[in-house]
Amino acid sequence: MNAYDAERIGELLEAEGMVAEGIEGADVVVLNTCHIREKAAEKVYSDIGRLRARDGGAPRIVVAGCVAQAEGAEVLRRAPAVDVVVGPQAYHRLPELLKGHRMVDTDMPVVPKFDALPTRRRSVGTNAFLTVQEGCDKFCTFCVVPYTRGGEVSRPVGAVLAEARALADAGARELTLLGQNVNAYHGDEDGGGTLDLAGLIRRVAQVPGIARIRYTTSHPRDMTQALIDAHREVPQLMPYLHLPVQAGSDPLLRRMNRAHTRDSYMAQIADIQHQVPGIAISGDFIVGFPGETDADFDATLSLVREVGYAQAYSFKYSPRPGTPAATMAGQVPEDVKDARLAELQRVIGEGAIAFNRASVGKTCDVLFERAGRRPGQLIGKSPWLQSVFVSDASLKIGDIAQVELVDAQPNSLEGRLVTLAQAA
Repeated sequence: MNAYDAERIGELLEAEGMVAEGIEGADVVVLNTCHIREKAAEKVYSDIGRLRARDGGAPRIVVAGCVAQAEGAEVLRRAPAVDVVVGPQAYHRLPELLKGHRMVDTDMPVVPKFDALPTRRRSVGTNAFLTVQEGCDKFCTFCVVPYTRGGEVSRPVGAVLAEARALADAGARELTLLGQNVNAYHGDEDGGGTLDLAGLIRRVAQVPGIARIRYTTSHPRDMTQALIDAHREVPQLMPYLHLPVQAGSDPLLRRMNRAHTRDSYMAQIADIQHQVPGIAISGDFIVGFPGETDADFDATLSLVREVGYAQAYSFKYSPRPGTPAATMAGQVPEDVKDARLAELQRVIGEGAIAFNRASVGKTCDVLFERAGRRPGQLIGKSPWLQSVFVSDASLKIGDIAQVELVDAQPNSLEGRLVTLAQAA
């Protein structure tokens, strides 16, 4: 979502007559920030220091995104070099804010933001992000998103489809629908009524030029049968599901306020694996959450092995100011977090290479998106979001080709061209 917001901020400023440049020589630098973990937030201030030390005159500095939302005027106090602080729901007002000095805007008027952004999209390459839902009402005890992005709000169906068409016109062949809880989407239709994410996917699949659809990030509470049916029935919807569980222990899940259990999550996974055979599953995991015992951690490891994730993201718990977990008893020492994270990542890596090796011998469509390191080599994505590299001079970026997967690496697969399915 931050990548999407950064792209939209760039288009917004270009519409005002500015020209996008590299960071060297820029008059304005926008730091679009994340507040999920402490390390990401602290990096903002080190980046500000480097910008101020730049030879040839310092640029005007804008701090945007969730750090801006969470800390507001504190950013100006801590970093006097900053000119503008603007939250993720107010960045459409950035051109006006740049006319002033030492400005802060952390209001949350979600719908006006999208209404105010340029309707025309610049060239985006083969893959593009499209925000359809923002905010979260789940209030997991570790998470700042409800405080920095606000409550769950869905964009109207017509607005989403208009942007999907604009992205297709700009060259996108694959769209990833974004939301903090994207499968909570319920957007208003022009003629009345609402559409859920499954219905929206079916509409986006009708947009000319869009060959592939993905979505992220989902919450187990909002994983519906209609969405599983869409995976089975909509050819453009890729067989890949990112469904974070965070931990494998019920006591820990209760402390996290996840509102699902290990068994309910595993039942969802079993259902979709039954109805969409071969689907790739990915997830998110937190280690070292307050009160996590060795038994809790072992339960997480066993869940990872049982699901067989194609890939997963894992992090050490990071206390975020204002969240309930930050003041919970049983804070886990950093060295214990480090050891558990290393072990978890080892197990996740075993699952990922096993998934890749099981793919060898399959033939699938690959959407090629960038050049590889060798002459004539292109890299694309399989339906299961694996990186696939193929050396064949007849291919070009944007092509969708039928490829036989012939070798597996930990983070990629080698493919052999069978036939060109759809030329760019």
